[in-house]
Amino acid sequence: MALTMNTIGTTSRLAACILGIVAALGGCSGGDSDNVPANVTARSPSASDPKLVARGEYLAKAGDCSACHDAADHAPLAGGLPVNSPFGPIYATNITPDPTYGIGRYSLREFSDALRFGKRRDGKRLYPAMPYPSFANMTDDDVTALYAYLMHGVMPVAKRAPDTHLHFPFNLRWGMLFWTLTVGNRDQYVPDPKRSSQWNRGAYLVQGLGHCGACHTPRGPAYNELGYSESSPWYLTGGVNDHWLAPNLTGDPASGLGRWSTDDIVSFLRTGHGAGAIAFGAMAPVVGESTQYMSDEDLRSIATYLKALPPHETYGTFANTEHARALTARSIETGEVERHGAGIYLSFCARCHQASGLGQPGKVSALAGNPLVLAADPTSVMRIVIEGSKSPMTEKGPAPQKMPGFHGQLTSAQIAQVVSFIRNTWGNHAAPVSDREVERLRTQIHQ
Repeated sequence: MALTMNTIGTTSRLAACILGIVAALGGCSGGDSDNVPANVTARSPSASDPKLVARGEYLAKAGDCSACHDAADHAPLAGGLPVNSPFGPIYATNITPDPTYGIGRYSLREFSDALRFGKRRDGKRLYPAMPYPSFANMTDDDVTALYAYLMHGVMPVAKRAPDTHLHFPFNLRWGMLFWTLTVGNRDQYVPDPKRSSQWNRGAYLVQGLGHCGACHTPRGPAYNELGYSESSPWYLTGGVNDHWLAPNLTGDPASGLGRWSTDDIVSFLRTGHGAGAIAFGAMAPVVGESTQYMSDEDLRSIATYLKALPPHETYGTFANTEHARALTARSIETGEVERHGAGIYLSFCARCHQASGLGQPGKVSALAGNPLVLAADPTSVMRIVIEGSKSPMTEKGPAPQKMPGFHGQLTSAQIAQVVSFIRNTWGNHAAPVSDREVERLRTQIHQ
């Protein structure tokens, strides 16, 4: 009898604990227990306010909503595109004001719950492919403006986005309650009084609306970002998403932004070109659809914040000496057989990227000292050689240029050789890659 009573008592305590966790997170379905500031619901816009809608449109661009939520047929914000996660494709939803297939029936409070805390109107939890841990930082005013734009500045589209179907146990959305409690973020941004207003504005944009950490911060075993602010040494040190490496944004002088100036960062975000680098892969649409439309003040604030980040997870070196450049240029021009990859570079790369590795300003990225080339993870460099890439279309930047892919011309061993060559040329020093790494990547991206 004593054993039975102890078992019941333990079970009761466990149940009470679980109920407490559920209550703390707002339960599995709706309810008023979510920690949402009361003034959010009090200020729900009932009619279109042109200034508020315009502000919301700016925020939607700054948050790059279209990158995920535009439909495959280019219907704005009608959803349907997959976000490829390690657990399977997660389909972006329709966020137009259509009352049936979109968010037309959402109140401002319900919109805030979804945006900042990952809880849908029906009470089900969102997967963190939606960067609500970042959007939790947003102010009430910005949430209200974004809501006004989506409700009054976007055409409704009566189109159902595909449902997301992940395998067990990832299909159990209620599990996101515990994910949010243990590894998520629910804190609104609090300005640091010891920092300038420009730094704080940049921190707010990077950590919140810009959700830079969703790609540039490595993730843990629960697909959680390993930090949501500069208080974590892992924050913005680089991460791989959908077989693209988003590089280190800390002050690492080799694989990070240590050698970039504030103006370099502003130029890169405005035009896709900066410090000899060119936006590519998943970053190209971010520039083309989002950051190019941001104000100069906001871009400079972002650059100020990023330049203040100390170096973390440093990797590789760049010795920018005339001697190193001369030796490399000579080996490329002669195709020295003892330098594996030199002949391949001469035949396929030097015409555009030059024997000096300095590229062509406004057209072709520099490889000498390029942080991506020097990154610990060579995924993006390998993928560009395999698939090619295209620079973004911007209003103030150079015309887009396209680099061809070489998957049909070069073997995995040859790609490994040329990638290893550019990672150890012109003063670059980073680990070589193997043909096995290239072959594995080719298989993954062509599945």
